[in-house]
Amino acid sequence: MPEQSNTLDRAPFFHGTKADLTIGDLLEPLRQSNYQEKLSNYVYFTATLDAAKWGAELAKSGARERIYIVEPTGSFENDPNLTDRRYPGNPTRSYRTKDPLRIIAELGIWERHTDELIEQMKESIETLRQSGKDVIDD
Repeated sequence: MPEQSNTLDRAPFFHGTKADLTIGDLLEPLRQSNYQEKLSNYVYFTATLDAAKWGAELAKSGARERIYIVEPTGSFENDPNLTDRRYPGNPTRSYRTKDPLRIIAELGIWERHTDELIEQMKESIETLRQSGKDVIDD
């Protein structure tokens, strides 16, 4: 795994999504964003199961929520959308990379956030969207 000097974690890493992937598949940048109507320049991932759950639960799709264990194939950095901008010190332990992430496993069982909490988060995101504050530095 590539060495990272400015990040908190070395592994394991997670990616929450609704995409149906298999072991060995690569998550690559310049694909449709899970959250906005645009191509994403980065692939985002996290070292916390909680952040991965949010990724799966909030992804735009009617497909089944999934959490994959991923391995970076190149360099990565703290996600500036969360680190210091919203949560100083990167407590969500969120990262991004322009290099592919390799799927090494899928978590078969994990506990979702409550439907009420997910709905509250979606409402908060919609409020940000309507006010023009849902900008992702990508």
